[in-house]
Amino acid sequence: MGEYGVTPGQCVAIIWDSSSPAEALKDLVDKIQALVGADSPVSVENVNQLLQSAHRESSFDVILSGVVPGSTAQHSAEVLAEIARILKPGGRVLLKELVVTESGNNSRIKTAAKLPTALTLSGLVEVKELQKEVLTPEEAQTVQEHLGYQGNDLLIVQVEGKKPNFEVGSSSQLKLSFAKAPGPSGKPSVDPATAKLWTLSANDMNDEEMDLLDSDELLDSEDLRKPDPSSLRASSCKEIGKKKACKNCTCGLAEELEQKKNSQPKSACGNCYLGDAFRCASCPYLGMPAFKPGEKILLKENQLHDA
Repeated sequence: MGEYGVTPGQCVAIIWDSSSPAEALKDLVDKIQALVGADSPVSVENVNQLLQSAHRESSFDVILSGVVPGSTAQHSAEVLAEIARILKPGGRVLLKELVVTESGNNSRIKTAAKLPTALTLSGLVEVKELQKEVLTPEEAQTVQEHLGYQGNDLLIVQVEGKKPNFEVGSSSQLKLSFAKAPGPSGKPSVDPATAKLWTLSANDMNDEEMDLLDSDELLDSEDLRKPDPSSLRASSCKEIGKKKACKNCTCGLAEELEQKKNSQPKSACGNCYLGDAFRCASCPYLGMPAFKPGEKILLKENQLHDA
């Protein structure tokens, strides 16, 4: 494997920032191009323009970011996520970044401990720190010019990470079998160890330290009291204000309404049974023969009105 872990035929992207000297960037591109060969062009992107690039998913085998000498590139969470997106499954990223030894007021610069975590959160795996370098006076001057940081606790950390061997959002069918091999009786065999876990034998009850609950102790005096039968009866349709019985009425309202429907109308004069000569003009029995008192007489629907 060549320098930076690049081999012939690989697709490589180099990410640089404005602090990188143009000559140093050109030298790195030429070196990588010689390693991959003329048939594999090297892509060069500015870190601030990476999110606007038109690279497709899984485009590169290797991405080198911040490795140009003199670079002060800071990789945001969005930049790291984009790097993970355009990497091929199983692809590598080699990254250099300025870090501080301890967290301070400058939230733009990560600590040495947070940089590998940031790569992991972006979706990369097998993230590891390769080396740490102390800044030279020239590099410290460049940091002060581009980042405005004047502390003396800066380091250059080089880390490496890989993209998992699958694409984001991909799926695969799991081949699971829950069937047990049949035993001599033809029924699925049961693992004895598993059966023992779910079996309570008499030996398990001999432990003097085992406290068993008495089910009667779970009931209080209120639970043992015999309920009032009236409290168990469902409310009737009449009690809840219904004037029409339900389809499957059980409270007696249907029978009551049916009885009213077929009941004899009440006589206003008491002479209806004697015949038409003794009946009022509005009598429902008008036109019917005389009948005995109390005898049940069937009337038509249009005759059922108060006399």
